[in-house]
Amino acid sequence: MEEVRDVKLRKGMTLNELIDVYREIHGFMAAHLVKAVEILKKMMLEADVRILTFTANLVATGLRGILAQLIESRKFNVVITTAGAIDHDIARSFGGKYFKGEFDVDDGELYQRGIHRLGNVFIPVTNYGPIIEQKLFALLDVILQENDGKNSWGIRELLHEIGKRIQDQNSILRAAAIANVPIFVPGFLDGAFGTSLFIYSRFRKLVIDVFKDEQELADIIFHSKKLGALIIGGGISKHHAIWWAQFREGLDYVVYITTAVEWDGSLSGARPKEAVSWGKVRRDAHSVVVYADATLVLPIIAYHIMFPT
Repeated sequence: MEEVRDVKLRKGMTLNELIDVYREIHGFMAAHLVKAVEILKKMMLEADVRILTFTANLVATGLRGILAQLIESRKFNVVITTAGAIDHDIARSFGGKYFKGEFDVDDGELYQRGIHRLGNVFIPVTNYGPIIEQKLFALLDVILQENDGKNSWGIRELLHEIGKRIQDQNSILRAAAIANVPIFVPGFLDGAFGTSLFIYSRFRKLVIDVFKDEQELADIIFHSKKLGALIIGGGISKHHAIWWAQFREGLDYVVYITTAVEWDGSLSGARPKEAVSWGKVRRDAHSVVVYADATLVLPIIAYHIMFPT
Protein backbone atom coordinates (compact mmCIF):
# COMPACT_ATOMS: atom_id res chain seq x y z
CA MET A 1 0.00 0.00 0.00
CA GLU A 2 1.12 3.52 -0.75
CA GLU A 3 1.11 6.04 2.06
CA VAL A 4 -1.15 9.11 1.94
CA ARG A 5 1.09 12.17 1.96
CA ASP A 6 0.25 15.75 2.77
CA VAL A 7 0.58 18.29 0.00
CA LYS A 8 0.88 22.04 -0.26
CA LEU A 9 0.13 24.44 -3.06
CA ARG A 10 2.61 26.85 -4.54
CA LYS A 11 2.25 29.91 -6.68
CA GLY A 12 2.36 29.35 -10.43
CA MET A 13 1.39 25.67 -10.44
CA THR A 14 0.18 24.21 -13.74
CA LEU A 15 -2.96 22.13 -14.15
CA ASN A 16 -0.78 19.08 -14.73
CA GLU A 17 0.90 19.71 -11.40
CA LEU A 18 -2.51 20.16 -9.80
CA ILE A 19 -3.48 16.65 -10.91
CA ASP A 20 -0.38 15.42 -9.06
CA VAL A 21 -1.71 17.26 -5.99
CA TYR A 22 -5.03 15.43 -6.31
CA ARG A 23 -3.08 12.19 -6.69
CA GLU A 24 -1.40 12.76 -3.32
CA ILE A 25 -4.59 13.98 -1.62
CA HIS A 26 -6.15 10.72 -2.81
CA GLY A 27 -9.02 10.68 -0.31
CA PHE A 28 -12.54 10.45 -1.67
CA MET A 29 -13.17 12.02 -5.09
CA ALA A 30 -9.59 13.26 -5.56
CA ALA A 31 -8.50 9.70 -6.42
CA HIS A 32 -11.47 9.28 -8.75
CA LEU A 33 -10.64 12.49 -10.61
CA VAL A 34 -7.07 11.31 -11.17
CA LYS A 35 -8.28 7.91 -12.35
CA ALA A 36 -10.75 9.57 -14.73
CA VAL A 37 -7.93 11.55 -16.35
CA GLU A 38 -5.78 8.42 -16.67
CA ILE A 39 -8.60 6.35 -18.21
CA LEU A 40 -9.52 9.04 -20.70
CA LYS A 41 -5.90 9.53 -21.78
CA LYS A 42 -5.66 5.79 -22.38
CA MET A 43 -8.99 5.83 -24.20
CA MET A 44 -7.77 8.60 -26.52
CA LEU A 45 -4.84 6.43 -27.57
CA GLU A 46 -6.56 3.06 -27.86
CA ALA A 47 -10.28 3.48 -28.63
CA ASP A 48 -11.33 4.04 -32.23
CA VAL A 49 -14.87 5.01 -31.18
CA ARG A 50 -15.02 7.59 -28.39
CA ILE A 51 -18.51 8.67 -27.31
CA LEU A 52 -19.31 11.90 -25.49
CA THR A 53 -22.69 12.18 -23.81
CA PHE A 54 -24.01 15.15 -21.88
CA THR A 55 -27.24 16.67 -20.64
CA ALA A 56 -28.93 19.88 -21.77
CA ASN A 57 -28.34 21.93 -18.63
CA LEU A 58 -24.60 22.08 -19.27
CA VAL A 59 -25.13 23.75 -22.66
CA ALA A 60 -26.80 26.66 -20.85
CA THR A 61 -23.49 27.32 -19.06
CA GLY A 62 -20.06 28.39 -20.22
CA LEU A 63 -19.11 24.71 -20.53
CA ARG A 64 -20.69 24.86 -23.98
CA GLY A 65 -17.44 26.22 -25.39
CA ILE A 66 -15.38 23.40 -23.84
CA LEU A 67 -17.79 20.76 -25.15
CA ALA A 68 -17.44 22.31 -28.61
CA GLN A 69 -13.65 22.15 -28.27
CA LEU A 70 -13.71 18.47 -27.38
CA ILE A 71 -15.85 17.77 -30.44
CA GLU A 72 -14.08 20.00 -32.98
CA SER A 73 -10.71 18.52 -31.98
CA ARG A 74 -12.24 15.04 -32.51
CA LYS A 75 -11.17 13.92 -29.06
CA PHE A 76 -14.63 12.40 -29.22
CA ASN A 77 -16.01 11.21 -32.53
CA VAL A 78 -19.60 10.40 -31.55
CA VAL A 79 -22.00 12.58 -29.53
CA ILE A 80 -25.22 11.48 -27.86
CA THR A 81 -27.24 14.21 -26.17
CA THR A 82 -30.73 15.55 -25.53
CA ALA A 83 -33.21 17.80 -27.32
CA GLY A 84 -32.60 20.52 -24.74
CA ALA A 85 -28.91 20.59 -25.60
CA ILE A 86 -29.85 21.32 -29.22
CA ASP A 87 -32.30 23.98 -28.03
CA HIS A 88 -29.67 25.85 -26.05
CA ASP A 89 -27.06 25.57 -28.77
CA ILE A 90 -29.37 26.95 -31.47
CA ALA A 91 -30.73 29.72 -29.24
CA ARG A 92 -27.25 30.88 -28.19
CA SER A 93 -25.83 30.48 -31.70
CA PHE A 94 -28.33 32.96 -33.07
CA GLY A 95 -28.02 35.70 -30.52
CA GLY A 96 -29.98 34.40 -27.55
CA LYS A 97 -28.13 35.69 -24.50
CA TYR A 98 -28.20 33.82 -21.20
CA PHE A 99 -27.41 35.62 -17.94
CA LYS A 100 -25.82 34.91 -14.56
CA GLY A 101 -28.49 34.60 -11.90
CA GLU A 102 -29.10 32.95 -8.53
CA PHE A 103 -30.84 29.86 -7.22
CA ASP A 104 -32.76 31.67 -4.48
CA VAL A 105 -35.07 34.09 -6.23
CA ASP A 106 -38.81 34.63 -6.53
CA ASP A 107 -39.69 32.43 -9.50
CA GLY A 108 -43.16 33.95 -9.70
CA GLU A 109 -41.53 37.32 -10.24
CA LEU A 110 -39.24 35.85 -12.91
CA TYR A 111 -42.30 34.45 -14.67
CA GLN A 112 -43.95 37.87 -14.63
CA ARG A 113 -40.79 39.39 -16.10
CA GLY A 114 -40.58 36.77 -18.86
CA ILE A 115 -37.46 35.01 -17.57
CA HIS A 116 -36.89 31.26 -17.44
CA ARG A 117 -34.63 30.04 -14.61
CA LEU A 118 -32.32 27.08 -15.20
CA GLY A 119 -30.63 26.68 -11.82
CA ASN A 120 -28.73 29.92 -11.44
CA VAL A 121 -28.82 30.77 -15.15
CA PHE A 122 -31.48 33.23 -16.30
CA ILE A 123 -32.91 32.91 -19.83
CA PRO A 124 -35.25 35.60 -21.16
CA VAL A 125 -38.22 33.95 -22.87
CA THR A 126 -37.54 35.93 -26.06
CA ASN A 127 -34.00 34.51 -26.16
CA TYR A 128 -35.19 30.91 -26.18
CA GLY A 129 -38.36 29.46 -27.78
CA PRO A 130 -39.05 32.21 -30.35
CA ILE A 131 -35.44 32.20 -31.59
CA ILE A 132 -35.37 28.43 -31.90
CA GLU A 133 -38.63 28.27 -33.83
CA GLN A 134 -37.90 31.21 -36.14
CA LYS A 135 -34.33 30.21 -36.95
CA LEU A 136 -35.13 26.54 -37.34
CA PHE A 137 -38.01 27.24 -39.74
CA ALA A 138 -35.76 29.46 -41.85
CA LEU A 139 -32.93 26.93 -41.81
CA LEU A 140 -35.24 24.09 -42.80
CA ASP A 141 -36.53 26.09 -45.76
CA VAL A 142 -32.97 26.55 -47.00
CA ILE A 143 -31.87 22.99 -46.27
CA LEU A 144 -34.81 21.40 -48.07
CA GLN A 145 -34.47 23.74 -51.05
CA GLU A 146 -30.73 23.11 -51.38
CA ASN A 147 -31.29 19.34 -51.22
CA ASP A 148 -33.79 19.24 -54.11
CA GLY A 149 -36.80 18.94 -51.88
CA LYS A 150 -35.58 15.83 -50.06
CA ASN A 151 -38.18 15.42 -47.34
CA SER A 152 -37.10 12.31 -45.38
CA TRP A 153 -34.32 12.97 -42.91
CA GLY A 154 -32.55 11.47 -39.96
CA ILE A 155 -32.00 13.81 -37.03
CA ARG A 156 -28.23 13.36 -37.33
CA GLU A 157 -28.40 14.52 -40.96
CA LEU A 158 -30.47 17.59 -40.12
CA LEU A 159 -28.17 18.59 -37.26
CA HIS A 160 -25.16 18.34 -39.57
CA GLU A 161 -26.85 20.62 -42.11
CA ILE A 162 -27.81 23.10 -39.39
CA GLY A 163 -24.28 23.08 -37.96
CA LYS A 164 -22.84 23.94 -41.40
CA ARG A 165 -24.86 27.15 -41.34
CA ILE A 166 -23.87 28.35 -37.86
CA GLN A 167 -21.13 30.95 -37.47
CA ASP A 168 -20.86 30.99 -33.66
CA GLN A 169 -17.46 29.49 -32.83
CA ASN A 170 -18.75 28.23 -29.47
CA SER A 171 -21.52 26.22 -31.12
CA ILE A 172 -21.58 22.47 -30.52
CA LEU A 173 -23.48 21.90 -33.77
CA ARG A 174 -20.95 23.96 -35.73
CA ALA A 175 -18.04 22.09 -34.14
CA ALA A 176 -19.60 18.73 -35.02
CA ALA A 177 -20.25 19.80 -38.62
CA ILE A 178 -16.65 21.01 -39.04
CA ALA A 179 -15.18 17.82 -37.56
CA ASN A 180 -17.78 15.56 -39.20
CA VAL A 181 -18.76 14.15 -35.81
CA PRO A 182 -22.29 12.69 -35.75
CA ILE A 183 -24.71 13.93 -33.09
CA PHE A 184 -27.46 11.54 -32.07
CA VAL A 185 -30.50 12.78 -30.14
CA PRO A 186 -32.74 9.81 -29.31
CA GLY A 187 -35.24 11.98 -27.41
CA PHE A 188 -35.35 14.74 -30.04
CA LEU A 189 -39.07 15.45 -29.52
CA ASP A 190 -38.59 16.38 -25.88
CA GLY A 191 -37.85 20.07 -26.36
CA ALA A 192 -38.32 23.17 -28.50
CA PHE A 193 -36.25 21.63 -31.32
CA GLY A 194 -38.57 18.64 -31.66
CA THR A 195 -41.72 20.69 -31.23
CA SER A 196 -40.56 23.07 -33.96
CA LEU A 197 -39.90 20.13 -36.30
CA PHE A 198 -43.40 18.84 -35.59
CA ILE A 199 -45.03 22.21 -36.30
CA TYR A 200 -42.96 22.69 -39.46
CA SER A 201 -44.01 19.25 -40.70
CA ARG A 202 -47.68 20.29 -40.49
CA PHE A 203 -47.10 22.89 -43.21
CA ARG A 204 -44.21 21.46 -45.24
CA LYS A 205 -43.19 18.02 -46.42
CA LEU A 206 -40.80 16.91 -43.72
CA VAL A 207 -40.55 13.30 -42.55
CA ILE A 208 -38.21 12.26 -39.74
CA ASP A 209 -36.83 8.75 -40.18
CA VAL A 210 -36.13 7.81 -36.57
CA PHE A 211 -34.65 4.44 -37.47
CA LYS A 212 -32.03 5.97 -39.77
CA ASP A 213 -30.10 7.39 -36.81
CA GLU A 214 -30.33 4.09 -34.95
CA GLN A 215 -28.91 2.21 -37.91
CA GLU A 216 -26.00 4.66 -38.17
CA LEU A 217 -25.26 4.44 -34.44
CA ALA A 218 -25.54 0.66 -34.45
CA ASP A 219 -23.12 0.40 -37.38
CA ILE A 220 -20.57 2.64 -35.64
CA ILE A 221 -20.70 0.67 -32.41
CA PHE A 222 -20.80 -2.80 -33.98
CA HIS A 223 -17.72 -2.03 -36.09
CA SER A 224 -15.72 -0.52 -33.23
CA LYS A 225 -12.52 -2.27 -32.23
CA LYS A 226 -12.29 -0.48 -28.86
CA LEU A 227 -15.23 1.49 -27.49
CA GLY A 228 -15.04 4.22 -24.86
CA ALA A 229 -17.28 6.91 -23.42
CA LEU A 230 -17.23 9.99 -21.23
CA ILE A 231 -20.73 10.17 -19.81
CA ILE A 232 -21.63 13.48 -18.19
CA GLY A 233 -24.86 13.35 -16.23
CA GLY A 234 -27.55 10.75 -16.75
CA GLY A 235 -30.88 10.34 -18.46
CA ILE A 236 -31.48 9.26 -22.01
CA SER A 237 -28.09 10.34 -23.37
CA LYS A 238 -26.29 8.12 -20.83
CA HIS A 239 -28.63 5.19 -21.33
CA HIS A 240 -28.57 5.30 -25.12
CA ALA A 241 -24.78 5.02 -25.13
CA ILE A 242 -24.57 2.08 -22.76
CA TRP A 243 -27.69 0.45 -24.25
CA TRP A 244 -26.10 0.12 -27.69
CA ALA A 245 -22.74 -0.82 -26.16
CA GLN A 246 -24.22 -4.04 -24.77
CA PHE A 247 -24.70 -5.40 -28.29
CA ARG A 248 -20.92 -5.50 -28.81
CA GLU A 249 -20.20 -6.89 -25.32
CA GLY A 250 -19.93 -3.54 -23.56
CA LEU A 251 -17.72 -0.48 -23.22
CA ASP A 252 -13.98 -0.98 -22.87
CA TYR A 253 -13.44 2.41 -21.20
CA VAL A 254 -15.96 4.55 -19.37
CA VAL A 255 -15.93 7.58 -17.11
CA TYR A 256 -19.12 8.82 -15.44
CA ILE A 257 -19.42 12.34 -14.04
CA THR A 258 -22.57 12.62 -11.97
CA THR A 259 -24.20 14.02 -8.86
CA ALA A 260 -26.83 11.25 -8.78
CA VAL A 261 -26.66 8.25 -6.44
CA GLU A 262 -27.64 4.66 -7.07
CA TRP A 263 -29.70 4.04 -3.95
CA ASP A 264 -33.03 4.87 -5.62
CA GLY A 265 -32.35 2.48 -8.51
CA SER A 266 -32.09 5.31 -11.02
CA LEU A 267 -30.21 4.92 -14.28
CA SER A 268 -28.65 8.34 -13.73
CA GLY A 269 -27.11 7.19 -10.45
CA ALA A 270 -26.18 3.67 -11.48
CA ARG A 271 -22.45 2.98 -11.37
CA PRO A 272 -20.50 1.18 -14.13
CA LYS A 273 -20.45 -1.96 -11.99
CA GLU A 274 -24.24 -2.20 -12.34
CA ALA A 275 -23.89 -1.84 -16.11
CA VAL A 276 -21.54 -4.85 -16.04
CA SER A 277 -24.48 -7.02 -14.97
CA TRP A 278 -26.32 -5.96 -18.13
CA GLY A 279 -23.34 -6.42 -20.41
CA LYS A 280 -23.24 -2.66 -21.11
CA VAL A 281 -19.76 -2.32 -19.61
CA ARG A 282 -17.19 -5.09 -19.91
CA ARG A 283 -16.17 -6.81 -16.71
CA ASP A 284 -12.52 -5.93 -17.40
CA ALA A 285 -13.28 -2.36 -18.55
CA HIS A 286 -11.35 0.65 -17.31
CA SER A 287 -14.04 2.55 -15.41
CA VAL A 288 -14.61 5.14 -12.70
CA VAL A 289 -17.33 7.44 -11.38
CA VAL A 290 -16.53 11.02 -10.42
CA TYR A 291 -19.22 12.28 -8.07
CA ALA A 292 -19.11 16.00 -8.75
CA ASP A 293 -20.79 18.90 -10.52
CA ALA A 294 -19.52 18.77 -14.10
CA THR A 295 -19.06 22.55 -14.14
CA LEU A 296 -16.35 22.07 -11.51
CA VAL A 297 -14.44 19.07 -12.82
CA LEU A 298 -14.97 18.95 -16.59
CA PRO A 299 -12.61 21.88 -17.29
CA ILE A 300 -9.83 20.05 -15.43
CA ILE A 301 -10.54 16.75 -17.17
CA ALA A 302 -10.95 18.33 -20.61
CA TYR A 303 -7.65 20.19 -20.27
CA HIS A 304 -5.79 16.94 -19.71
CA ILE A 305 -7.55 15.30 -22.65
CA MET A 306 -6.74 18.15 -25.04
CA PHE A 307 -3.26 18.96 -23.74
CA PRO A 308 -1.81 15.66 -22.46
CA THR A 309 1.68 15.45 -21.07
